[in-house]
Amino acid sequence: MSVASHASGFKSNAFPPPLLPADHPSDGTMIALFGRGRHERAGFTLYGTAVAAARAPFHYAELGVRDTLDGRFDMVGLHVFLLIRRLTGLPKPGPAVAQAMFDAMFADMDVNLRELGVGDLSVGRKVKSMWEAFHGRSAAYQTALAEGPQALSAALARNVWRGAEPSAATDRLAHIVIAQDRHLAGLPADQLLAGRASFLSPEAL
Repeated sequence: MSVASHASGFKSNAFPPPLLPADHPSDGTMIALFGRGRHERAGFTLYGTAVAAARAPFHYAELGVRDTLDGRFDMVGLHVFLLIRRLTGLPKPGPAVAQAMFDAMFADMDVNLRELGVGDLSVGRKVKSMWEAFHGRSAAYQTALAEGPQALSAALARNVWRGAEPSAATDRLAHIVIAQDRHLAGLPADQLLAGRASFLSPEAL
C-alpha cells in the first residue's frame, strides 16, 4: 500500500484537528462498533454510504481513476472527507459522529489489510500510514474548496492521479466534488446525525 507516500502536507489551520483512530479489537472485526452507542452506529452507516458512493463505476470507467487498492482508497477517502467536513460544521454531536465515521473507516482498513494477508505486526504501521495519507488529503481538499474549482482540480490531480497535471478529468471530478459538497450542505442536520446521508449520482453532474 503506497498511499502514505503521496499525501499532501497537512496544514492544521486548514482542517479540524486530526481525528484519531480508536482502539479496535485485536481480531479487527467491525461488529464491535455496534452496541457502543448511537454515534458509532450513525458513523458506521455514514461510512457505508461513502463507500457505496466511492464505488460508482463512473469514477473509474469515465474519469480514469485507477481501479486499484490505492485508487479505491482515494475515492473512499474523498467521500468520507466530504461527510466529515459537513459533520464537523454542525453543533454537538456532529464532531462525535464524524469521529465515529472515521473510526469505522479505519476499522474497515484494518479488516481489509488482514484479509489481504498483511501480518499482525505490520497492520498497525500500515493503518497509521493510511491515516496520515487521509488527513493530508483532507487538509488539501479543505483548502482547495475554499480557493475554488481550479485549486480543487489541482489538488485532485496531485492526490487521486498521483502528481498528474490538471486535466478534463480532474476538472470534472472537481465539479462533482463541489456539487456533492453543496448537496450535503443542504441535508438536514438531524438526518445526518442519525446516520442518513446521500450522494448525488456523479454521471448526472
